[in-house]
Amino acid sequence: MNRKRALISDTFKVKKRRYGTQKFGAVSDGDGPTDIRATLEYLMTLFPRRLFNDTLPQIVLKHQLYSIHNDKTLVDKELNKLRERGELLMFQLGFDADTFGLVFASDYKAKVLAGEEGRATRATVEKFLQKLPSPCTDLSFTKDKMLREFLFTDSEITQLVKSGVLTVRDAGSWWLSIPNSGKFTKYFIQGRKAVLGMVKKSKYSEVLKAELEERRTTSHVKFHMKYHIHDIVGAELVESIPTTSGILLRFVEP
Repeated sequence: MNRKRALISDTFKVKKRRYGTQKFGAVSDGDGPTDIRATLEYLMTLFPRRLFNDTLPQIVLKHQLYSIHNDKTLVDKELNKLRERGELLMFQLGFDADTFGLVFASDYKAKVLAGEEGRATRATVEKFLQKLPSPCTDLSFTKDKMLREFLFTDSEITQLVKSGVLTVRDAGSWWLSIPNSGKFTKYFIQGRKAVLGMVKKSKYSEVLKAELEERRTTSHVKFHMKYHIHDIVGAELVESIPTTSGILLRFVEP
């Protein structure tokens, strides 16, 4: 892999590294609430529903919560509680193994059914949503589970894939998925790359968060700037450093 390709690849990966005792993305200047559910609801207000003609449920990336709460173990624990109560669904979004989408279950089901209006696959999709466990803590389903537990036929599974509620994981298993989310993924990756570029091109490859939030954006950034900032901070693609002038974001070299 040449260096250019390596840099592009690295841009889209959630970092595993740690930076001593440095705290990343602790939002303490009025940007975010303190409990996990409230944080989810806050982040979802940044999701651009109109951009997708309100056809998608509001999607938050799990690591975005890490930009607000330093204790990742606590975040994961509280998210699991919401999932176990049947309030939240988690999705593997497909462009990075370490990136997971979070959607409220009621919003997901409502948007899926609205999208199926008048389609031949609607009855099969309704059946799937009814059989979807509540709580649903699975990210994927095996063929054996689909056939024996959910009692779907091969033809019905094909319809579910066609409708977008399932995507192929490998031979004999499928990811639970969000229909029509391909455009979200495209715009998200495009915007992340553009916002990271803004930080990198700043003097010393660093910029105040408040200043970045006010920057004029290019056509490549279609989401709210704060949505992308919570992403790049939570994914540890930038360092978040408290200063007397406010939070400073510093580009992290791959």
